[in-house]
Order: sequence, then structure tokens, then C-alpha cells
Amino acid sequence: MRVPTSLLFDQNIRAIMNNQQQLADVQESLSTGKKINRPSDDPVGAAKVLRITESLDKLTQYQRNNDLLTNSLEQQEVVLQNVNDAVQRARVLAIQAGSGILASADRKAIATEIEQIRNEVFDLMNTRNANGEYIFSGYQSQSQAYEFNPSSATPFTYLGDNGTNNVKLSDSVEVRSTVTGAQVFDNALARFDFEITGTTGATIEEASILQQGTFDKFYDNNYDLVTAANNDFRFTVLAGNQIQLTNQGTGATVATLGFTSGESFSFQGATFRFNAGVGDTVDFSLQPPDKKNIAETLNDFVNALKNDATDADLREAISDVVVGIDNAKELIGNEISSIGGRRNIATSIYETNLDLEIVNKEARSKIEDTDYAEASAEFAKQETALEATLATFPRISNLSLFNFIS
Repeated sequence: MRVPTSLLFDQNIRAIMNNQQQLADVQESLSTGKKINRPSDDPVGAAKVLRITESLDKLTQYQRNNDLLTNSLEQQEVVLQNVNDAVQRARVLAIQAGSGILASADRKAIATEIEQIRNEVFDLMNTRNANGEYIFSGYQSQSQAYEFNPSSATPFTYLGDNGTNNVKLSDSVEVRSTVTGAQVFDNALARFDFEITGTTGATIEEASILQQGTFDKFYDNNYDLVTAANNDFRFTVLAGNQIQLTNQGTGATVATLGFTSGESFSFQGATFRFNAGVGDTVDFSLQPPDKKNIAETLNDFVNALKNDATDADLREAISDVVVGIDNAKELIGNEISSIGGRRNIATSIYETNLDLEIVNKEARSKIEDTDYAEASAEFAKQETALEATLATFPRISNLSLFNFIS
């Protein structure tokens, strides 16, 4: 078959160009470290690399979220622990203030220290993060969490809302990153108490709570949130040195106790003393449960100490502040425990994400990264092929019938 000279030239040029392109592709893989430099190099592999890269980007964002969450929880934990330590010191001082050997000046000195603790707690409740946001204001993080107005009946006012933020740490896990001041500072129950509401013929000498825990059990078992009348009770003096307690709402007899006029008697942690004769009555009601801000609890006690309260009023004030502090510490302690649990979850997910990141990077590397040993061998192969083509082409192109005509 006759091979035209033009075809011979075209085939050799095409072979040279193909060899040069293949050599250039191998050289690019060696220089970039990637064997997929464009989708056309490996369409299926390029699609897999794209999906893996998206997964890695998502994991990177989750790790950033985790760092932000951890920093936020650490700050909250430190603040709450400082509040807890401060109110514990106030509790010690409150019990000390009940000592009978202290003079009025001594109690005023205690009031001054507790006042400083109150101010410290107020400052901690308005803590801001590195971005200048108030961490206990809920969604209103640009606004101060609490306002203090000493002349108000309720001097501490919460200015935030009940919103809490969640941070996404993985495709299926979100963790709460904030707590509101209303949840952790305002929800502490005040001391359960009662008040004398009326008498008939009797003169009250004493009516107070000496064993708060015992009274709390009675309160829990008897306070009716639905029917207010069921929270009203009446002592009626009976013949034979007895006194009967009845529930005015239900009419049921609650207890019958021994009674001597002018002498103290106890009932469910409360102690009473009054002068009364047969048929006389004393009415009392269980006060509705109340929740108080811890700073307000401290403020009320400071005012009681500064105003030279009577011994009876001082005992009541001490009971109020001790119970208020204990309930606040329990609330704060629960939130600190919750923070610890959430930090453990964040740490576990962080480590899981690191493992997933390593696995994904290895999978991506196997698909797109250059095998330098294989690429080097391929480069040498393509270089040899190109050199052979370049060397043989001039010899083939010089072949002609004229070389054999003499």
C-alpha cells in the first residue's frame, strides 16, 4: 500500500504532540501533587473528591462551633462558681449575725460586707463575653441583664428574655450554649412561711418556724395551688388543756395537741405561744410559694441588719436569707453540673469529628493525590517515548525513492 508523504508527516506530528501532552500531564501531577487537576482527568473521582471536601468543610465548621461552645461554657462555669462562692460567704456572715453576743455596730459591719457581696453578685449577673454580649440576657444579649433600683420594692429587675442558644456540633447533635438569668438567678424558691390572719379572744406572743425542714414537708403536703381556702387553718382551744387544728377549706381536723395558755407548743416545725381560753381561736394561712433573685435576697437581709430589726424579726430575716441562699446555691449547682455534662459531650464529639476528618482526608488523598513513585516512573516512560519519536521522525521523513535512483 502506498503511504502518502503528507500522511506520514501528520502521523508523526500527532504522535509527538500526544507524547508531549502525556509528558506534560505527568509533569503537572508531579508539580501539583494532584493526579486530578481538572474534572476531565477523572470525572467519577472528581465528584467523589467534591463530596469529601464538602464533608471536611462541614467538619471544620463544627470544630469551630465546638471551640466557641467550650469557651462560652467555661466562662459561664467560672461566673457561676464565683457567684456560688460569694453567696456561701454571705451565708456564713448571716449565721454569724444571729449570734447574741454581737452588738448593733457589729451587725452593721456584717451588713456592709454582705452589701459588697450583693454588689459583686450583681456585677457577675451582668457579665459580658469577649464580644461585649451579656451572657445571661437571653436573646437580648446587647442589653444589660439586670438593673438595680434601690428605691424599688423589687430592686433587681431582669431586662433580658427567656431565649437560649443552641450550637450545632454535628449533623445530629445540638448543645445548649447559654442560660438566662431568669433561669439561674431568679428561680430560687424563697422560704416557705405562714402568717397569722386573725384571732378571736387570743393574744399572740410568738408564732415562728424553728425547724424549717419539718415545716417544709408539712407545706409540701398541704399547700393547695388550686383552692386558696384550703391553705387557711384555725387553732381552737378546747377544754381539758387541748387545742385543735382544722383546715378551714375542707373542714377536716388536722391535729389535736396539748395546750397550756402562755406556754409554747410546736406543730410541724412551727412554734406558737399565745394566751387564750376555751373557745378562743387563732387563724393562720400558708403563704404562696415565692421565687426570689439571689441578689434581692441579700439586699433584704442587708436592710434588716441596717434597720436594727428586733430579735424576732432578725431571726426571721436570717431564716429567709439562709434558705434563699441554700435554694439559690442548689439552682446554681445544678446549672454548673449541666455545664459539665455539656462540656463532656462537646469534648466527645470534638474527638469523633477529628477521627472523621482523618478518615475523610485519607479517602480524598487516595483519590486525588499523586503517587510520586508511580508518577516518576510514568514520567521517565513518557520522556523516553518522546525522545524515541523525535529521534526516528527525521530518519523516516528522509526516506524517498530518489535515494535509490542512480
